[in-house]
Order: sequence, then structure tokens, then C-alpha cells
Amino acid sequence: MRLRILRLCLHRARTNKEIADLLGLNPATSLHHVRTLLSTGFLEAEEARRGNRGAKEVPYRSTRMSWGTRVPDAAPVLVETFLQEIDGLAPDEIQVVRAGLRLNEADRREMLERLRAVVSEYALRPPDPEGAATSLFIAHHLDRTAE
Repeated sequence: MRLRILRLCLHRARTNKEIADLLGLNPATSLHHVRTLLSTGFLEAEEARRGNRGAKEVPYRSTRMSWGTRVPDAAPVLVETFLQEIDGLAPDEIQVVRAGLRLNEADRREMLERLRAVVSEYALRPPDPEGAATSLFIAHHLDRTAE
């Protein structure tokens, strides 16, 4: 859930109510996650504003700190987050590339390093205000069935 909150707040600051509505959560539940992300530096609060009914609203924005953070054993969580994010998208809204390769260890490491470098280059660019928000998920695994 926290990964999804970070993604929602990456390009646009959002209030706790907006986050809760977009994720179908109770606002108290989303606030718990928002506070945890704030205390760990993954989210930052922007200047408070007045909402439609005059209530104080605090918008939150991702600090992009999660990009460089390595999480041990993160693969299952990242796969599940990806599946949640694409749920409900039409097939033509998802571009997929899949390849079966047979590489030696040096070539495999080189490929992964090059992929990380390309993705990092784009991930660390400032967002284009005219651009469309997109997500990219790359997974690599050994194919035990092809042995």
C-alpha cells in the first residue's frame, strides 16, 4: 500500500482524503501509512491549504527517496503492487516485452546493469509538466523449466 501511495504522490501532491479515495481505503488507514512515510522521509508535507468546506488539507508529495532504496526480498511485494496498479486497465494500455534468453553470468550481469542504468536515467529526470504519468516494471528470473 505504501508503494502505491508513493506512486500516487510522485508527480502530484495529494491530500490524505485524495489518497484514501483513489485507493479505496478508510481515511484513517491511509493516514497511518502516510504518517509512516512522512516519518521515514519518503513523503513530505507541502503547505497546508483550505479545502472546499474550509477544512485544513495537507498535500503530500513523494521525495523520490524510494528510488535508491534497496529492500531485501522485495520481489513479491513489487510484483503484487504492479498487479494492483494494472488491475482494470485495458490490454492495449499495457505494453509488455518478454524474452527467453540463455546468457552466461557475465552477460546476465551486464544486461541487468545496463537496464538499471537506462531506467535510472529516466527515473531521476525532473518530471515533464506536459508529460503523461507512466509506470515501468521490469522483472528478471532464472527459468528453471528451461534447464
